[in-house]
Amino acid sequence: MLTVAISNLQRRVPPDRPKIRRAVRLILGDHSVRRGSLSVVVVDDRTIRQLNRRHLACDEATDVLSFPLEQDDGYLEAEVVVSAERAAAVAARYGWTAPEELLLYVIHGTLHLVGWDDQDARARRRMRRQERAYLRRLGVPQPTARRRRNAQDESTPESVRLRPRRRREADGGEAKR
Repeated sequence: MLTVAISNLQRRVPPDRPKIRRAVRLILGDHSVRRGSLSVVVVDDRTIRQLNRRHLACDEATDVLSFPLEQDDGYLEAEVVVSAERAAAVAARYGWTAPEELLLYVIHGTLHLVGWDDQDARARRRMRRQERAYLRRLGVPQPTARRRRNAQDESTPESVRLRPRRRREADGGEAKR
């Protein structure tokens, strides 16, 4: 069984919970993840900045962070944290609503959890195609040409895939990255 939990810890942008849940289930199902749980946490810039600083030593707000906690054949336990404040700040510039921008962040973060990467130009193009395909499947209008032309890197989520910390060894050793 696959559980998708959504926690909204901010008041700026109401998340489209049914669409977020559907997006996560589509992506995980397409990548043969049938069991586990994924939590989506909607936060403000202050909170995501604290997480980014704590886990990546990067002292700035970002749009999405992905935390794979446990992963095995067909099983995933993970968390995707998205910034509603960031989505609200940039959505109009790209011709869509803040909840749609927030959905893009969730899609992006979930794709990272199932192995997609955007570290080089080719991989980034492939990942963007996947994002657009999922947005289409969810009935979300595609970003305008203006979005793609004017905000090449700025329009793409700044998602970072975090590696899970290893569980403490039986001898009581420290957790390792």
